[in-house]
Amino acid sequence: MKPKVTMIAWNQNDNYVVTAVNNHLLKVWNSCTGQLLHDLVGHADEVFVLETHPFDSRIMLSAGHDGNIFIWDITKGTKTKHYFNMIEGQGHGAVFDCKFSPDGQHFACTDSHGHLLIFGFGCSRPYEKIPDQMFFHTDYRPLIRDSNNYVLDEQTQQAPHLMPPPFLVDVDGNPHPTKYQRLVPGRENCADEHLIPQLGYVATSDGEVVEQVIGQQTVDQDEQGLEPSILDGMIRQLQLQQDQRIAADQESASGSPQNGEGTPRRG
Repeated sequence: MKPKVTMIAWNQNDNYVVTAVNNHLLKVWNSCTGQLLHDLVGHADEVFVLETHPFDSRIMLSAGHDGNIFIWDITKGTKTKHYFNMIEGQGHGAVFDCKFSPDGQHFACTDSHGHLLIFGFGCSRPYEKIPDQMFFHTDYRPLIRDSNNYVLDEQTQQAPHLMPPPFLVDVDGNPHPTKYQRLVPGRENCADEHLIPQLGYVATSDGEVVEQVIGQQTVDQDEQGLEPSILDGMIRQLQLQQDQRIAADQESASGSPQNGEGTPRRG
């Protein structure tokens, strides 16, 4: 097999370069001379994650499709710590990405089964307040393109970045209680009625009909006499301003200079 480099990472002070090769070896090089210093042995499949420690120049993290996560001392060429991402009843989960926290005391990984793995020092109790399964209800919503080839959400016909913050749901699309909805950025100070999503029935890929989040409100607010969401109003205002700005640009671009002098002024 012809060796191929899959990932490259410099250490914190740039004195070393670590390369991941498709023969499952990691190689540590002197970045100034190009000398090979160490072969790091441990992975059994290709490695696509190399992360340097934010301030300790000795430490490098690697993770791969074999489910292994290694902490290496690259100056000595030795393993400092090893974790294996075993999933009960399903074998191991390939690790797709890892990142250190800014203080270097924790790191988080994501795997092929949609899990977030958090490693670090201290007590895990603060993490116990969140549900086991957390998805945004818009994660798998279909997108379409308009006449200008811009991306829009198919259901609301809005640009995704202009839509209200999504709701947290479980793997089956069922919304979590309102106390968890406040964890979503943008929903911290929402009124309780704006934290309860609208439910509807949708068909899954296997033909089963299930109840899932389909909208942003539980009821039609106009019919119930409720004040509209401040956030929704802001989004509508921004959309209106953008439409007016585009119309003004088009009008000024199509205008002609008066008296043969100057150029059309943009709105």
